[in-house]
Amino acid sequence: MDCFSFSYSGISIKDFHNNWRGRYDKLEYTHTFIQWLFPLREPGMNSAASPLTEEEVEAFCQSHEAKANLLESYKLMLDFYGMELCNDQTGEVKRAENWEERFNNLNYNLHNSLRITRIIKCLGILGYRHLQAPLVHFFLKESLVKGELPYVKDSILNYFMFAVLDKGERKKLVEFAYFNYHPKDEFVWCSEKIQMQLQQKHTTGCRHVAHALKGSERIHSMKRLVKIKKIGILGT
Repeated sequence: MDCFSFSYSGISIKDFHNNWRGRYDKLEYTHTFIQWLFPLREPGMNSAASPLTEEEVEAFCQSHEAKANLLESYKLMLDFYGMELCNDQTGEVKRAENWEERFNNLNYNLHNSLRITRIIKCLGILGYRHLQAPLVHFFLKESLVKGELPYVKDSILNYFMFAVLDKGERKKLVEFAYFNYHPKDEFVWCSEKIQMQLQQKHTTGCRHVAHALKGSERIHSMKRLVKIKKIGILGT
């Protein structure tokens, strides 16, 4: 199916979900379906897929069927990228069984980073804002902590992270990225002032933990002393 026939073939979203899931080559090399599955207010590469209007966004968010189709499209694309949605309420994402093969594809076909940015943006405006941050956190963890997806890392930091609409969640993602990025002096995704605040927060947190551990050790020592006295080692 070429780009033109896909645009005008009359294929329904249900047919797409049923017939394209798991067809990785088809999903990789057809470049116009993503604008249909994940529409935005801004134009994309497919000129036949018009940007959404405010009225359409509102109508979409009020349609149970439309939102259910979007969620199914999201799951289909996660499978393509080697991931699974664990819970559509929390948004938690995990590796799929075939993650190594699919991560390799994602790492070397970088146009998928544009697709993922679009997906994240779409989730945010069409009723699934809560799914944005967990997906980006998954990517950050895979990249910065586990060392996977090295060629996707820049897109994760430059685009995925800042496509998250919730300011509080975005702040948490930047903080996670900062503490897991090396070398620290090359981290440019927040100001030096914010980095200093994060370091102070981290230092204060460590002090509280150390203080709590010392307190716990003192309590444990006192309990041991009481126990020793009871069995008569020190006498009464």
